[in-house]
Amino acid sequence: MPLTQLEHYLVLTEDLEKTRNFYRHALGLRLGPRPPLGFPGYWLYAGDVPCIHIAEWHSYRAHSAAAGISVSTPAPGTGAVDHLAFNAVDCEEVKAALSAHGVAFAENYVPSAHLTQLFLNDPNGVKIEINVRLDGHPVVAARKMPNPSDPS
Repeated sequence: MPLTQLEHYLVLTEDLEKTRNFYRHALGLRLGPRPPLGFPGYWLYAGDVPCIHIAEWHSYRAHSAAAGISVSTPAPGTGAVDHLAFNAVDCEEVKAALSAHGVAFAENYVPSAHLTQLFLNDPNGVKIEINVRLDGHPVVAARKMPNPSDPS
């Protein structure tokens, strides 16, 4: 049963509108359809993929508890997950959008990969990485993951 792709990342927040606006306006994700789930929230799309889900902490916790689903404890940043990453194709356009929305970012260049990386935080302290290849193509990494049970 191999996994096929990452479906989405859920950001729990105290401020739905501020978080939604950050992902829509600063990062350019599209607000899209979301089924009625029993708690307030938004789904934001990159292309056709609803990759960022946003939910309000308290109502999500109550809904999940009633369904017997555990919920993480509120903490700054991303806890054990360091960051989530997106690909982009126009570094200057991304930097201009971030600057226009007052989003501070750090820039890192990886010469061996012809890759520029931008690191920033969303309004909830979630660290985001944006990867832009100099040739304009999205970054696609094809790596063989090590098998911990394989001694070779």
